[in-house]
Amino acid sequence: MTEELQSWVGRTRRVTDEMATPLVRRMAALTDREGIALDRDAPVPNHWLCMLFDDAAPQAAIGPDGHPSKGDFLPPVPLPRRMLGGRRLTYSAPPRIGQVLDRETAIAAITPKKGRSGDLIFVTLRHTITAANTLVAVEEQDIAYLEARREAAKPAPEAPVEKPEAAWRDPFRPDPVMLFRYSALAFNGHRIHYDADYTRDVEGYPALVVNGGVTTLFLLEAALRRHPGAQVLATDTRTLKPIFCGRSAMLCGTAPDAEGRAHLWAEDETGAMALRITARIG
Repeated sequence: MTEELQSWVGRTRRVTDEMATPLVRRMAALTDREGIALDRDAPVPNHWLCMLFDDAAPQAAIGPDGHPSKGDFLPPVPLPRRMLGGRRLTYSAPPRIGQVLDRETAIAAITPKKGRSGDLIFVTLRHTITAANTLVAVEEQDIAYLEARREAAKPAPEAPVEKPEAAWRDPFRPDPVMLFRYSALAFNGHRIHYDADYTRDVEGYPALVVNGGVTTLFLLEAALRRHPGAQVLATDTRTLKPIFCGRSAMLCGTAPDAEGRAHLWAEDETGAMALRITARIG
């Protein structure tokens, strides 16, 4: 199976999307942003690219978890559970309202690993986003596939991740409406973000899982509120553990250094680091 999976490396797919006014208006509502210009050709916050380029697979091609079935573009990884492990993004130009953007995606690597909970397979995607042949952003995304949850002895507690000293801390309590609105905006059908019965009974989580994109979005928004007019220029994001819907969390960050680099992170209800971002802001 490993050789068969490796044969998928190098495959590409191209998707075209538009930074449409209704999308920008809805994202501004979701993030409580005021004063966002909605005129054609107005610049949009760089990190709002996350709402474009949905999979939009036909309903008949949706798998049991709400994602498109594997084996079309993504390789037929023989593990049932999926999560986003990390992503690295560099922005070259702000997207603009009314702009048509192209994203070419290549399967860059497929890497089997052994984790604390069993076998994992990481699929790394490389996205190149352009507008009229001008580079807008480049992203690398690591998708982690995991074994089905099984009853077993609890593993030894993980060592806590060392955290920087926070310059600011904002309470964060994601609710089902926030998760639904983000999933609807991005046309994300992953059931662990809105189907509580599936999330609990099939994937074994105690509550709805907050999409890592939601946490990333609100963490970046919290950082930018401290720097009016600034943009996110680059991010390196890693998901460490889930944040669950309806539970208290915290968004934290340091002040940018001389090069605009800031450390941002989200803590779950226990105070453990759940997601971290190294961001460049300018």
